[in-house]
Amino acid sequence: LKRFVTLDFGKSFTDGRKVLDKIKERIPITLTLNLLSLTMILMIAIPIGVLSATRQYSLFDKLTTVFVFVGFSTPTFWLALILMIVFGVTLGWLPISGIQSIDVSEMSWFERLIDWIKHLILPVGISAFGGIAGLSRYCRSSMLEVISQDYIRTARAKGLTETDVIIRHALRNALLPVVTILGLAVPGLIGGSVIFETIFSIPGMGQLFYSSAMSRDYPTIMGILVIGAVLTLIGNLIADISYALLDPRIRAKQ
Repeated sequence: LKRFVTLDFGKSFTDGRKVLDKIKERIPITLTLNLLSLTMILMIAIPIGVLSATRQYSLFDKLTTVFVFVGFSTPTFWLALILMIVFGVTLGWLPISGIQSIDVSEMSWFERLIDWIKHLILPVGISAFGGIAGLSRYCRSSMLEVISQDYIRTARAKGLTETDVIIRHALRNALLPVVTILGLAVPGLIGGSVIFETIFSIPGMGQLFYSSAMSRDYPTIMGILVIGAVLTLIGNLIADISYALLDPRIRAKQ
């Protein structure tokens, strides 16, 4: 129990290093990628969901519906390979492996930033693609349910503009179930790291998990699973706190 609390997972079977030291080297990269992916999902999915709900059955709504079904049905690894071939090999616009170029030490800080952004575009975009499709659809459904409520009709009857009705009254209530979904999405993001970090040769926890599984490095596998579980719990805790901040009824009960 003491070893578990102190995160002492023992030594790796492959190189004899402490498992915790190996995870410490990789976890900042994985956290950065997942936080960027989650931010991208929120910034794109919520506006799409709101616009689809307020323009129900419009051309935009129909196009986003098609996007959602494509996002759900497209395998992540297949999409990653296609985009790597198109943007990395054929067009040569984006790098297809790692998180920095070989000659990064010779670059200025601005060139390093641009190089880092270029390396992250494909993996972050691939990681966020499915989440954008799912969350936008869920946000649309939640928004449609909220704008049909009596208090929304009352707000409109008082003469409030449609923007005020949507932003000040409808959106906040529509986000409550979305926050719950975000808490449940954390394990999916962490699990997805195994796929896109391996495909793009990114030295994160996902790639470490894959290489450890292939070499049957059980201490490292167990360490990564425990850290992943802890991150999932933290994500759910943040979701619960956000839920309480958004819903005044919960604060009143407390």
